[in-house]
Amino acid sequence: MSHVLTDPAAAVAQVKAYLLDLQQSICDALAREEGADFLADDWQRPGGGGGLTRVLENGKVIEKGGVNFSHVHGAQLPPSATASRPELAGRDFQALGVSLVIHPRNPHAPTSHMNVRFFVAEKPGEAPVWWFGGGFDLTPYYGDDDDCRHWHRVARDACQPLGETAYRKYKEWCDDYFFIRHRDEARGIGGLFFDDLNSPDFDTAFAFMRSVGDHYLPAYLPLLQKHKDRDYGERQRDFQLYRRGRYVEFNLVYDRGTLFGLQSGGRTESILMSLPAEVHWRYDWQPEPGTEEARLTEHFLKPQDWISH
Repeated sequence: MSHVLTDPAAAVAQVKAYLLDLQQSICDALAREEGADFLADDWQRPGGGGGLTRVLENGKVIEKGGVNFSHVHGAQLPPSATASRPELAGRDFQALGVSLVIHPRNPHAPTSHMNVRFFVAEKPGEAPVWWFGGGFDLTPYYGDDDDCRHWHRVARDACQPLGETAYRKYKEWCDDYFFIRHRDEARGIGGLFFDDLNSPDFDTAFAFMRSVGDHYLPAYLPLLQKHKDRDYGERQRDFQLYRRGRYVEFNLVYDRGTLFGLQSGGRTESILMSLPAEVHWRYDWQPEPGTEEARLTEHFLKPQDWISH
């Protein structure tokens, strides 16, 4: 067992090939649900590298969805990266990943997010610093206990490459990470979140990242198919737009990927593709007690053990 990465170039090539295939497979599956293709935007980063952003907007099923591949590199990391990891200062870096957010049109269908990424930083005469990160999480507007159980059972299955204890660890990390501190509430019902993973070795860590990426569609597609054609009215639509405001607040204030992308000179349009097309804010609004809207925060946004329910 070793944390040493003996051939960073070969590792990057393996990860990049997987990520491009993952992006394609996810876009193909979601395009079949929508009956329309994603727009493809190939872009270059002035500081080094680039990516392929694929976006679907104003669909009947997906109101706004983006699946972004990026592979950026450079000689200087932003302060957000080196502040907590001073050993990265002065190293050339490469960061590559797939990140997606799907905002369905139907308020009964939850928003979903997934990200898998690989980072490596090199300096002559020293061993490379590398790790994997990522996860997926679900943000319902109208909660469904069966949906929550399904989502977390698939998340548990995704953790098998690292053994039985991994799900609990990364589920708790997700609950903690996707917490809107200034609102004192969770963003959604969680899922998985992991970062700085470089053990026990590259092959095992890479297998886990692939497992997370490969389990996104089995986790999300059944939920989208279940709810995409449900009836809804103005009240449900209005609540969906209000709750989307919480999603925007988290992404712009706390999300590491958003902050890293903006501070490292990434492409702004691709970084902010996660934001919904329409959103409402209201001053100090609260749902009526006993309603489905109130149950979202009273029940579904409380971190809990969904699998044993």
